Amino acid sequence: MVKIVASDIDGTLLRSDGTVSERTRRAVAAVEESGVTFVLVTGRPPRWLAPVRDQLGHRGVAICANGALVLDLHTDEVVTVDAFEPDVGRSVLDALRDLADDLNFGVEWPDGFGHGRGYPRGIRQSELVRDVVFEIDDDEEFFSRPVIKVLVRGDGQVVDELASRAVEVTDGMATVTWSSTGLLEISASGVTKASALERLAGQHGATSEDVVAFGDMPNDLAMLEWVGRGIAVANAHPLVLDVADETTASNDDDGVAQVLESLVTPP
Repeated sequence: MVKIVASDIDGTLLRSDGTVSERTRRAVAAVEESGVTFVLVTGRPPRWLAPVRDQLGHRGVAICANGALVLDLHTDEVVTVDAFEPDVGRSVLDALRDLADDLNFGVEWPDGFGHGRGYPRGIRQSELVRDVVFEIDDDEEFFSRPVIKVLVRGDGQVVDELASRAVEVTDGMATVTWSSTGLLEISASGVTKASALERLAGQHGATSEDVVAFGDMPNDLAMLEWVGRGIAVANAHPLVLDVADETTASNDDDGVAQVLESLVTPP
């Protein structure tokens, strides 16, 4: 019996233009009305969730920053935070700096973002009114408050190769993944979308077999492997397509909605 449906956002639930289709909105509403808990599970920080929440009319829970933070979407209250221990975080940052000379670093805090000089900021960051960004001159400032994710950008770096090297140099001190070209996302050791979803499932009296999840990028791998039914959208990264139990249509073809409709439609 399905008790929880979990979906990644970008490249999975959202279309390529960043919108939620009407079909997807209806499907999510129908799932929730059937008594199934719907959870957004994303690499996004909390401040980037408002547009998605508003499009869905969703008032539930979101697992953010690849599992490092859980947010109550009804109240915008932070429920749990799994941040780096400051000393460990500094050691991780030191190790990552040795990977290449052209890397730029940023950190996600529960309530904002800090980055070093030269870190490229995307369009999304400049458009969202809740985006609180600080330029950092001293590494100590990165860990002046809880860090839920370290971000690493490198010009011309092949992201999967960079990730493999990052795993080696961090030596178990952190969780290394990525969800977009040229950007590594580093969480505290053991923190993944799967770890946060497992904890949330336990709070709802559910096991992995009661959970269906959707994803498209390597930061979804642990989640898709943990759940009873892991589903990749057709546009997913090859690693995700290999791990998933099945594949649905692409994000632009309402792949998530197609499966959700089958969950609430009697056979």
